[in-house]
Amino acid sequence: MSTESTARQAYPAPDGVLIGHLTPGSEAWDEARAGLCITATEIAAVMGLSPWQSPFSLWHKKAGLPTPPFEMSSPIEWGTRLEEPVADKWQDEHPGFLAAPAGTWHNRDREWQRATPDRLIYPQPAGEFEVPDQAIALLEVKTSPFGDDWGPTGSDEIPVHYRCQIQWQLDTLGLKVCHVALLVSGHDYREYTVEYDEADAKLLRKTAAEFLRTVDAGERPPIDGADATYRTIRVQPDGMEDRDVEISFGLVCRWDDAYQALAKASADLTQVRGEVLDLIGNGKRAVCEERRIAYRTVRDGKTYSLNPYKQKDTAA
Repeated sequence: MSTESTARQAYPAPDGVLIGHLTPGSEAWDEARAGLCITATEIAAVMGLSPWQSPFSLWHKKAGLPTPPFEMSSPIEWGTRLEEPVADKWQDEHPGFLAAPAGTWHNRDREWQRATPDRLIYPQPAGEFEVPDQAIALLEVKTSPFGDDWGPTGSDEIPVHYRCQIQWQLDTLGLKVCHVALLVSGHDYREYTVEYDEADAKLLRKTAAEFLRTVDAGERPPIDGADATYRTIRVQPDGMEDRDVEISFGLVCRWDDAYQALAKASADLTQVRGEVLDLIGNGKRAVCEERRIAYRTVRDGKTYSLNPYKQKDTAA
């Protein structure tokens, strides 16, 4: 749905207030996500668990400071394109329910807590013109090239940044269950069920409220090693002055040590990649005791790349 309106109401969620059905990237969409609020796609960054954002980069965005421009990657593009057919597949598998576009919501008691779930799930109306009952669950649609960071279908084993997103959505709308429809490699369909965790939701709220306090107070987070942090720092200057800037001796030592370690690590990585690729030969994957270590891609019969499998964070 692309109409921007608060008049077209979705059917109610227990603790959610509908802001509207907003077109992603539109002015109204940006306004609903700007300023001192935290959305479901941002909460993992607040927790330091996002693959795409860091607390540092998100803090600059919320403070209205320069941030790197959004780049439409291939996974993001195809995830967006495939959302509707994957949601349709979930609907086909669950004929007793209706999965409808959800819109953007804020919590009834905390307007700064916002979420835009992919779908709201209702009991299927008996008649064509009957109104669905209150929403009973959420549906999130995801895609993955390999699915190695996901558990078996039917479980609740999903990547931790998506778990943060889902807990935030459930807490925002006051719902207890989120179903996840996942498409792996364009053909492997899986389903997961994530239940509301009150303790996790409380921790998310507490951390988010403190994060917003630091934004309001101008207390910038420390610089960390995330790529998003470095890219954010890069866009802060708006020119160049021909002058020297003195830095500390301790920072220089860390600079020298890091580059020396990088050179050694690069050589070690090249060597171990060569050994693994040599053993794979014409095979596709390197494994160790049922753990997948790396996979080989081929073009014109020759090795094009050797890629590591993502390993699950057993501590999450």
